[in-house]
Amino acid sequence: ANVPPGGGRKHPQQEFIPINTTNILFICGGAFDGIDKIIERRKGGSALGFEQDVKSKKELEASDFYKDVTHKDLVKFGIIPELVGRIPVITGLSAMDKETLIKIMTEPKNSIVKQYKALFDIDGIELEFDDEALDYIAELTIERKTGARGLRSIIEKALQTTMYEAPSDQNIEKIIITKETVSGGKAVIKRKTKSKK
Repeated sequence: ANVPPGGGRKHPQQEFIPINTTNILFICGGAFDGIDKIIERRKGGSALGFEQDVKSKKELEASDFYKDVTHKDLVKFGIIPELVGRIPVITGLSAMDKETLIKIMTEPKNSIVKQYKALFDIDGIELEFDDEALDYIAELTIERKTGARGLRSIIEKALQTTMYEAPSDQNIEKIIITKETVSGGKAVIKRKTKSKK
């Protein structure tokens, strides 16, 4: 592959650098929105005519079209044949379910929940998400079809007021995020008990 040294096309007259791509792994990824219709047409899933098997929108979403994708489907989708010919392995991924999204929020070393807990810990405040809140965040993400990237925006919106008000209040010991907090309510705040002298 011939690559411009500057990485762009600002100077079309510049020399290209040839790169041997033999030992380079290329990964193409994306949502490929609309390719499911191409696969359905190829498989004969049309709902025209008498005695056809008409599927509801939910049934269509549940059926996993992406596992049946072929190189021809990618060409019909609009990817140039020269590029498709360089993709030897095609793998279709299923949409994430609620359990997977909850794992993404809580389990990795730098998960979103752990990041926000660490942020509040700087001010000596313990942050807790109850199970119903995590379930609801995952449900909202599935409903909005934003994938794992959508988790941060939902959590950010739920914590927005609390993040700005909590650091200035020295009496807060713990903040609990509930389903109501995520749906627009206030977080449950536990204050420090004053020690009697």
